Amino acid sequence: MTDPGTGVTVAAPAKVNLYLHVTGRRDDGYHELDSLIAFAGTGDEITVRAADNLTLDVAGPFANAVPSGLDNLVLRAARALADAAGIKARSAIRFDKRLPVAAGIGGGSADAAAVLRALDGLWGTRAGEADLARIGLALGADVPVCLSGRPAFVGGIGERIDPAPPLPPCWLVLANPGVEMPTPAVFARRDGAFSRPARFDEFISDGTELAALLAGRQNDLEVPARFIAPVIDDVLDALSRPSGALLARMSGSGATCFALFADEARATAAARDLAAAWPDWWVEAAPLLVADSGPRRTG
Repeated sequence: MTDPGTGVTVAAPAKVNLYLHVTGRRDDGYHELDSLIAFAGTGDEITVRAADNLTLDVAGPFANAVPSGLDNLVLRAARALADAAGIKARSAIRFDKRLPVAAGIGGGSADAAAVLRALDGLWGTRAGEADLARIGLALGADVPVCLSGRPAFVGGIGERIDPAPPLPPCWLVLANPGVEMPTPAVFARRDGAFSRPARFDEFISDGTELAALLAGRQNDLEVPARFIAPVIDDVLDALSRPSGALLARMSGSGATCFALFADEARATAAARDLAAAWPDWWVEAAPLLVADSGPRRTG
C-alpha cells in the first residue's frame, strides 16, 4: 500500500466580486464580463495525501450540500490534472467545506483551484500557471482567477486575468441567507443594455477610498438575482445598517452579499450583531486578502 506520508494543504478562500459588469454576449451564449475579484480570509480547505486510488472525504458545516459522483468538481479537477499529466489519479482528498454552495463566492471554483494546486505539488506534475489555468477554465469560468489567488481584473468569460492595483487593508462581512442561486438562472433573467468596462489604476490608500471607487460601479447581476430571491433585499439592507459599513453589494450571482469595513473591530462587531439578528444566515467577518498564502505541507 502507498505510504500516505506528508500531505499538502491548500486554502480555498471565498471569491468576492467587488464589482461585476456584464459587457456583452458571445455567439455561443456565454456572457462577457468585466469584474474586480478579490478574496476573503475565510473559505474551504483541501488536503491531499498519496493513496492507491482516488478518494474523497468531505467534512465541514456544508458537507451535505456537496454533490457526489460525476458532478463533484473536486474529483473532476483531480482527474483532469491526472489526464493532462498522463498519470493515474491516486490521492486521498480531505475536503473541509465551510462555504455555502451556489452562493456567488466561488466555492466550487475555489475548491477546484485548490485541488489542482495541491495535487500539482503532491504528484510533482509541475504544471505551469498557463497549463493549470487551461485545465481550470474547462472546469469553470472562475477557476483560473481562483488559481491566481490574488486581486485581479477579469474579462472575457473568466479567462482574461490582469493584475489589479494594490488593494488597501480592510475587512468584509459576508452574509448568505441560505438560498442557492444557480448562475445560469440569474444570467437568464438579466436584460437591458450591457455595461462598459470600469477598470481603474488609482492608488487606493484605505477602505473609504476603495468604497468610493466601487460606488461608481455595480453588480449587474444583482437586479435579476433579487427578482429570483427577494430575501437578497433583506441581506443588503442588514449589511448597510451597521456603523462603519462603507458599501454593501452582492457578490457574483448571489445570494451572498458583503459589506466593506475599514477595520477589524467594526467588521467583527457587525458580524456578531448580524448573526444574532438572523441566526439562520451564514455570516462571517474576514480580512480582504492582498496576497496568496500558497500550499503548505502537513504532517
